[in-house]
Amino acid sequence: MLRIRSNLLCRRSLTVLKPAGATHFLHTTSSAAKNESGPDNAEAMERSTIADLLSGNATARNSAEYVVSRLDDLVNWGRKSSIWPVSFGLACCAVEMMHFAGSRYDCERMGMVYRASPRQGDVMIVAGTLTNKMAPAMRRIYDQMPEPRYVVSMGSCANGGGYYHYSYAVVRGCNRIVPVDIYVPGYPPTAEALLFGLMQLQKKIKGNKTLLLKVRK
Repeated sequence: MLRIRSNLLCRRSLTVLKPAGATHFLHTTSSAAKNESGPDNAEAMERSTIADLLSGNATARNSAEYVVSRLDDLVNWGRKSSIWPVSFGLACCAVEMMHFAGSRYDCERMGMVYRASPRQGDVMIVAGTLTNKMAPAMRRIYDQMPEPRYVVSMGSCANGGGYYHYSYAVVRGCNRIVPVDIYVPGYPPTAEALLFGLMQLQKKIKGNKTLLLKVRK
């Protein structure tokens, strides 16, 4: 009887003390680990999510800029291949401009078609001496042109007054009235010079990034 009771007491003590001690020990270590590593894990997770969001936004922004840049290239290709000049001949340089529009140089093969109305043109070719009396009319015609619009100054008189630079009635350069994109030197310049100037204007139109700049703003 004594042996049976002692065995029962030992078994009860083992079953009571061992699980209680084990569970208490596990509970204390897990809570301590949670308390020590909880803030670090949360901060690391927050940093990783912020980094993922930033990388995702950068990827989306780069993709959008790539698409818009390709659209810019397509639009610029159409614009540079279909330049419609507005003839604004003022003096002898206008004769070379007419020569450029003739059959020998055939500006239409490059997509250039002269328009009589400024509302249908996108390039103004100022050929000749600009006087003070003609300056308001030129500015009015320029304002009637749709955007984007460009100005080609043809000849020394249009560039800076030329031979009549010191005359009281002459504007010393059409850039004082309208913004000029291309200057064609000469007195008067040849039709080949005007052709080269318009080819330079095509290069300038090709490099425009109007839509991309709007997206980046």
